[in-house]
Amino acid sequence: MSKGVLVDLTKCVGCGSCTVACKLWNKNDWDENPSIGPTAKLTDKNWTVVQFKEVKDKQGEPVWRFIKQQCFHCKEPACVSACFAKAFQKTKEGPVIYYPHLCVGCRYCMVACPFNVPKYEWEKPFPLVTKCMMCDTKVQKGEAPACVSVCPADVFKFGDREALLKEAKATISKDPKYVKHIYGEEEVGGTEWMYLSDVPFEQLGFKTNLTKRSLPSYTEAYMHATPFVGVAWGVILTGLYHYTKRRNQIAKDKDKNIKA
Repeated sequence: MSKGVLVDLTKCVGCGSCTVACKLWNKNDWDENPSIGPTAKLTDKNWTVVQFKEVKDKQGEPVWRFIKQQCFHCKEPACVSACFAKAFQKTKEGPVIYYPHLCVGCRYCMVACPFNVPKYEWEKPFPLVTKCMMCDTKVQKGEAPACVSVCPADVFKFGDREALLKEAKATISKDPKYVKHIYGEEEVGGTEWMYLSDVPFEQLGFKTNLTKRSLPSYTEAYMHATPFVGVAWGVILTGLYHYTKRRNQIAKDKDKNIKA
């Protein structure tokens, strides 16, 4: 059973402890782009950010909300499906992890991700792709990710995804302040990180026009055919090479006979 994290955005106070824990655990440098605040954004160094947004509550009153962002760790990740080098892999515990030694730098993962999460180290001479890996070594041991373990406001709950989903449904059915939607339950087939909010998710910058179907399922039939297409093209190109080589040889022999 995969692990997940339930995020209650109504509890977040924007302290940024999670962003600091992420950098310390993963040994990431500080970026010129802030990891907390209105302009916070994910970068190759910022794997976790807390974005500040002034929005309106159900009564139309202006309120501040603080949105923790990181990789969603999809149940069926598009990045994994798109990576022919197997640099991205989904673990049975839940995290989607990246193996830099397998990466060829094609950046298909960046194009495939519906949440625009993977980032590229553009300024480095030998760049890699980077993103949150949900502290997979901790999760493998049954421990919560670093960002979750340091939160002083009880924003996060770590555990079995299905149990968290059941708890989330109970929470929103009992408390009318919550939006009747669990973000991540069904988006692109479901994600390991799920969110509760008292403000519509579109106001908080979440993508709400995503399909409920996993993205790899759209291309699965075609991807199965890829090896056969590759072999077929190999045969065709080899045949064309030998045909062209034979024609050139005949032309040369004919030219020699004419000169003789």
